[in-house]
Amino acid sequence: MLTGLSWLALEVKYLESARVFYEETLGLSVHKRGNDELVAAAGETDLVLRRPSGLPRGGLHTHYAFSIPAAEYDDWWDRLDDDYGLEEAQFGSTRSLYLYDPDGNCVELGQQDVAGPGIDGIFEVVLEVQDLDRAQAFYEDLGFETVDEGDDRTRVRLHGPMALELWEPHLGLADARGGVHVDLGFETDEPAAALAAVRDRIRSLERETDDEIIVRDPDGHFLTFVAP
Repeated sequence: MLTGLSWLALEVKYLESARVFYEETLGLSVHKRGNDELVAAAGETDLVLRRPSGLPRGGLHTHYAFSIPAAEYDDWWDRLDDDYGLEEAQFGSTRSLYLYDPDGNCVELGQQDVAGPGIDGIFEVVLEVQDLDRAQAFYEDLGFETVDEGDDRTRVRLHGPMALELWEPHLGLADARGGVHVDLGFETDEPAAALAAVRDRIRSLERETDDEIIVRDPDGHFLTFVAP
């Protein structure tokens, strides 16, 4: 039903410090600049950096993961470790490093099967939710598939256009937290079908046209279903 992650929006206090981190430190290309918003390309997904000037706001303390080619991992580690005191996690045969941006978002760079060079996509986003069962059912009805429910049932992992982790409030790897009031854009050939699948459980319907539908999920996250 949902075929791609079009954007992830983060709330930032100062656009310039956010730009320096994402454009100069992480090498993303900024392709849109406004008074209250910057948009950078992370592969085929946009990373939106947004000052809190209206709704939807970007996500606060959002943990998410960039894809990097496996062969570049050691170079990224050497480049970033002195300034950021990186943490590392191993997932089977792949590794991820963790650091924080100027606004407290936990940024993961993980080895993935991508061409690169450099950051080439977003492969995971973590949302904080109040009721794990409710949130899990909501996103399963949007076509996500649960692949891991964790040992203590404070988190679930689902696969769809990207990996989606739903966390009840807790600290994860690198003391990361799930994001609150996150703004996500999803590509879909049938925005109306996506709305119909969850309409009885959304918090609000913010906008509805033939090509774009914006809703808030039960935890207040903004979801946009947009035709490619």
